Amino acid sequence: MSYEIFKDLAIIIIAAKCCGLLARKLHAPMVAGEIVAGLLIGPSILGLVKQTDFIAMMAEIGVILIMFNAGLGTDLRDLIKTGPKALLIACAGVAVPLLGGYLLYSVYYGFAPSGSDKFYEALFIGVIMTATSVGITVETLRELGKLKGLVGTTILSAAIIDDIIGIIVLTFVVGFKSSSVSPANVIRNTALFFVLSIVIGMVIYYIFKKLDDKRPHSRRIPIFGLALCFALAYVAEEYFGIADITGAFVAGIILCNIKDSDYIAEKMDISSYMLFGPIFFASIGLKTNIEGLTKSLLIFSLLFVVVALVTKIIGCSLTGRICGFKNKDSLKIGVGMMTRGEVALIVAQKGLAVKMINPVYFTTVILLIITSSLVSPLAMKMLYKNDKE
Repeated sequence: MSYEIFKDLAIIIIAAKCCGLLARKLHAPMVAGEIVAGLLIGPSILGLVKQTDFIAMMAEIGVILIMFNAGLGTDLRDLIKTGPKALLIACAGVAVPLLGGYLLYSVYYGFAPSGSDKFYEALFIGVIMTATSVGITVETLRELGKLKGLVGTTILSAAIIDDIIGIIVLTFVVGFKSSSVSPANVIRNTALFFVLSIVIGMVIYYIFKKLDDKRPHSRRIPIFGLALCFALAYVAEEYFGIADITGAFVAGIILCNIKDSDYIAEKMDISSYMLFGPIFFASIGLKTNIEGLTKSLLIFSLLFVVVALVTKIIGCSLTGRICGFKNKDSLKIGVGMMTRGEVALIVAQKGLAVKMINPVYFTTVILLIITSSLVSPLAMKMLYKNDKE
């Protein structure tokens, strides 16, 4: 066993918390500071910490806990009420960036004939843009105290649906090039997962409700809740091919209406705030290495970031306006949906694995994640400034 990991964890936690507190002093969300901390101590600047498999796994646990907490803090009635609107917003949040990414690549490098490698690469650039990072948006809304509002619930619901649709689109695109992947199987597995979640979730809910009535505020309730979170995250990823964060969120939704849901969230928040959360946000910066950027790739990367942010805002904001939200609330939805994170990385890594994109574009994706993760929380804070709602 290498004991270097303890040094790395100490550096990450100290840097993340110091930068997070500095960000708060500057009236910026703490998550923005924690991401900057990862960039500072990572290979791009100081090189104090390198991304390892262990840190990546800790970061994955971090985002799972964030999503579990998000589910626990969700008002189920608001989620059901915003469901149809969230679905429409998510569809627009996938379609507009997908088209924007394809057109950007095609205009920059030239349009390629259908079925060629360049055509698939252009299409895959659009697929990368479809992802939304619910983890960063959730933490920002939590800091602002707006997670349970109508707009916050809509953003959260749309982001979850957005990632599901994005993964289905990813499978379709890969399936066009690889006959071993069946898009129909993904649709079937996704439907089966949610049907199974509803059926089993009702049983689990009544078990927890009975346990909560008999032993309120006992430590076993958060422990069993955490076990449920990890179990559904595993089942979603391993058996249904759905992102583990979706399973964690569903686990939180199942328990959000029991009396001790806030008590469970409080216990989960201790681990998330002290260790796993900072590692997750700092790891985004750790993945960034700008040494391989050429002038041409840098220009494309900057255009990629602009198009990815603008298309997400346009698609989600306009659809939000059509769904009846006011202009400012529609803009909040668009800005809240523009962050990219773990799902964008998963999509990019899948593209590299099946050789649909060149490895040099991974730096471009990291740049998008860094930029959107910094810009979105700051923009959300500005939009909610002086908001009395």
